[in-house]
Amino acid sequence: MKPQPAIDTDPRVVGDRLRRLRQARGVSLSELAKRAGIGKATLSGVETGTRNPTLETLWAITAQLGVPIGAILDAPPEPQVMRGTAIEAELLEVFEDDRVTYELYRVRVPPGLTQTSPAHHEGVSEHVTVFTGTLSAGPVDAPLTAGPGDHISWRSDVPHGYRAHGPDVVRATLLMRYPTPPA
Repeated sequence: MKPQPAIDTDPRVVGDRLRRLRQARGVSLSELAKRAGIGKATLSGVETGTRNPTLETLWAITAQLGVPIGAILDAPPEPQVMRGTAIEAELLEVFEDDRVTYELYRVRVPPGLTQTSPAHHEGVSEHVTVFTGTLSAGPVDAPLTAGPGDHISWRSDVPHGYRAHGPDVVRATLLMRYPTPPA
């Protein structure tokens, strides 16, 4: 199966937004790459739009900038699709309330694959409602399990993961809650 890009948007637009966010925070390319745990060449390629980053890489970068991933994406008229190692997520809506940004996703996790995501910035939480299949998700050292109709949530400012159990594809919603970091 041919690998698909992590996001369905122009990588130059994403790169430009990342660069502007990094520069607005006064962080060098080298420092951001170090904080995000990625290579400087990788970050440079993402910023110039010449490299197709993984979803995990984009989350690592945006976590270090203290912004939700939606900050680097277009506000699409259609759901924005993002792909990770084991998760496909459609960004359905981004909304803000006071000092919190929320992103609502429809997710699909095929059986047999595991995705480990880097920690988001402090205070970020994830809330999943499963519709089909059985999902293990949450902190890498203490995953939670949910089946159809179940809801799980955790603080995702630690490494966390997703894995479908059994033969069925997991279909669920994911609500990510990003508090605005103090200035």
